[in-house]
Amino acid sequence: MDEEICTPPPPTSLRRCSTPRRRSKNPSSSSSSRPRLSTKFKMKKPSPAPARVRERILEEAPEILEDLLERVMSNSSAMVHNSVQGASDMVHSVAMRIRDWKVLHFTHLPTWMKDNEHLHFGHRPELQSFMECFRSIFRIHTETGNIWTHLLGFIAMIIVTVIFFKDPLCAAACSVNLQDKLIFLCFFIGAMVCLLCSTLFHTVSCHSESISSLFSRIDYAGIAVLTVGSTIPWIYYGFYCEYYTRLTYMIAVIVLGVLTIVLTMWEKFNLPDYRVYRAGTFIALGVISGVPCFHHVIYFGWRQAILEASVHCTIIMAALYITGAILYAARIPERFLPGKCDIWFQSHQLFHLLVVAAAFVHYRGISEMAIFRLSQENQCQTSPPSVVFE
Repeated sequence: MDEEICTPPPPTSLRRCSTPRRRSKNPSSSSSSRPRLSTKFKMKKPSPAPARVRERILEEAPEILEDLLERVMSNSSAMVHNSVQGASDMVHSVAMRIRDWKVLHFTHLPTWMKDNEHLHFGHRPELQSFMECFRSIFRIHTETGNIWTHLLGFIAMIIVTVIFFKDPLCAAACSVNLQDKLIFLCFFIGAMVCLLCSTLFHTVSCHSESISSLFSRIDYAGIAVLTVGSTIPWIYYGFYCEYYTRLTYMIAVIVLGVLTIVLTMWEKFNLPDYRVYRAGTFIALGVISGVPCFHHVIYFGWRQAILEASVHCTIIMAALYITGAILYAARIPERFLPGKCDIWFQSHQLFHLLVVAAAFVHYRGISEMAIFRLSQENQCQTSPPSVVFE
């Protein structure tokens, strides 16, 4: 505290003491009237702890820390053990429940799995496991026939592809160069992609709603790949000497095929509200693929079309595809035999068999076309490329 400074009073006046002025409460007062505050403060240092207290703390600190660490580790290990045990029990429970799954009646299926009401019993439950989905290939259920029809077709197409590239197409009668092999490879790839995508879809369609929707769209994309891959060899050998016509048709089919694949991978494409657009897309692709055949028949005549373009094989192939599509769309025969075709001879299985048969018929047709053209030693009636409608 500031000490009072006293001056000796004059003989005739009272004692006066000068004290420091207090800070004015009026903020508008002049700064010169404010007293200076001292910036030096003296803090008392805390008294040091007794030596024996410090020694005791230093002695007991390791024991306290060790005890605290043991408690933390004990609690953590118990929590980790309980968490791991709980997760293990849950996984084991789910695994046992999935492994012991039984086929269900149509009425017990989730809404998103109810596709064909004419198939009453033998449906797989929602497995939510890719491993169990692939294990279900070797069990009997409503999708067993759908899986194996296209799986065996896929294997057969691989064998045919190997044979084609190993042995000449027409032995000594003609020579197959690299360009011809690439043209046939378009068909082989298209067929194998379609059959494999279909097999995968029917295998994992019971996994979950999202996985089923994704692989359903992949299945549709495989159909578009097959259509494009089948059409390219036919156009190539059907218009072998008409360069510009061949090129125009190939570009049109490829562009429309790519557009169809892009649309099929759109998530909304698989919804029921887009059924009309989905059908229209594939109809347009089928029409543009069939136009070259009609063009060839009209321009060259029926007899030459059969000889050079194997139109008879094309007609058989189209009949097989259309018949299969009608059976599939009308749900025949299970529509007339509800509950009798749950496992075998249902419409989807018949459709698969007809698709595989149509693919091999088409292979026979383009092989005949290639043999005819290659046996002519690539000779055309007109040397320069010409447009058909001249």
